[in-house]
Amino acid sequence: MTQPVILWFRRDLRLADQKALTAAAGSGSPVIPVYILDDETPKHRKMGGASRWWLHHSLASLDDDLKKAGSRLLLRHGKSEEVLASLVNETGASAIHCIRHYEPWWRNAEKAVAKALPADCAFYCHDGNYLLPPGSVTAGSGGQYKIYTPFMRALWQHMPPSDPLPAPKNIPAPQNWPKSETIADWNLLPTRPDWAGGMRDMWKPGEAGAKARLEAFADKARHYDEKRNLPSVAGSSFLSPHLHFGEISPATCWHRTMSAGGSVDVFLKELIWRDYAQNVICQFPEYGSKNARDTFDKMPWRDLDDPAVKADFVAWTKGQTGYPIVDAGMRQLWTTGWMHNRVRMIAASFLIKHLLIDWRAGEQWFWDTLVDADYGSNAVNWQWTAGSGVDSNMFVRIMAPLSQSEKFDAARYIREWVPELSDLREPYIHDPEEHGVRPKAYPRKLIGHKQARERALAAFSETKD
Repeated sequence: MTQPVILWFRRDLRLADQKALTAAAGSGSPVIPVYILDDETPKHRKMGGASRWWLHHSLASLDDDLKKAGSRLLLRHGKSEEVLASLVNETGASAIHCIRHYEPWWRNAEKAVAKALPADCAFYCHDGNYLLPPGSVTAGSGGQYKIYTPFMRALWQHMPPSDPLPAPKNIPAPQNWPKSETIADWNLLPTRPDWAGGMRDMWKPGEAGAKARLEAFADKARHYDEKRNLPSVAGSSFLSPHLHFGEISPATCWHRTMSAGGSVDVFLKELIWRDYAQNVICQFPEYGSKNARDTFDKMPWRDLDDPAVKADFVAWTKGQTGYPIVDAGMRQLWTTGWMHNRVRMIAASFLIKHLLIDWRAGEQWFWDTLVDADYGSNAVNWQWTAGSGVDSNMFVRIMAPLSQSEKFDAARYIREWVPELSDLREPYIHDPEEHGVRPKAYPRKLIGHKQARERALAAFSETKD
């Protein structure tokens, strides 16, 4: 009998434009697709609650798609290298195929897998989660880019990416399937309480859901720059969780939208930003927990062990800050697992500069509550906002959330997510306390903008020698 090969899925849960699958199916050997729930390798970076909800439904969708191609999805849990080595011994597999990942724990896992396998089992890592392999776009000196704009310009010279590969119509199956766990065994879904109702209403995880999102966005892509900053308008692509879980490839998104005209290039540059974030974490693996600028190690953040500071942080997480645009965003996040990109910046800036709370506390909250909680993008975005990143906004540029709310016409967005304010007209809804129309059910501001700005600047001045 022909020895089987193993297809190791991680954040690449699709059949189309899946180079590891194409190689495995094209080998002529039976293919054993497997997903391993590995909470040991990432340690404190294991998936948060919202991501686990998404994973449950994405794996169920992937299994259905595999069955249509004559295959199925094997489920195991444990440390990746141990599970894969055991599976090779069980099946006599001659090779393992996977898509290469760049988070530090997955890079370590790939090295561990290579060492754990018997000598007669090959291990192939393919590229395919990004437009180009991170690290492959280099400056004239041969070094890695740290700043986004020159990185974007250099990568753009290689676009468009290669044409996406079609999904195989048939995936050869082994004569005997190894034992599999069930998705229900993993308890990925919330039960007591079930807080995922808003996510079920908004999202359809899986490759079919990703394709539907792309098709819905493709007709709007030409207007992306005009609408993406308006929270009250559905101008976003809503592709971020699908891209994060690899249910669709960035090459597929690029080719489907690149001819849309208008301001589609702004969207394409957002795809490049994903590549840039991976480029950064390849150079700085601890970017999610360590300031890129040493100056910020001296920053006198307010202490979360102080009950008053903890109360401010909890108010931020619950959307009870007294700043309507911030509160709308945080409530949208809790309900749907997603937040509008412009509002993410406003909410992050508020935590860092108005509340003077370490950016890492916010990054961890987003890690647990976002369905698109991507290590590279999340860390790069938080450090950009804080001013601590290799390429970042200056700390002294303190975003004014109340004026941002009015500038980007967020009234309808606020009415949707902060129902206590739904009866207020513009401009009062953006700052009801200032206009003297704050409903009793809505909290007072945790701190005034002027006071917060002065406190933040004073704190930052302490970082200077």
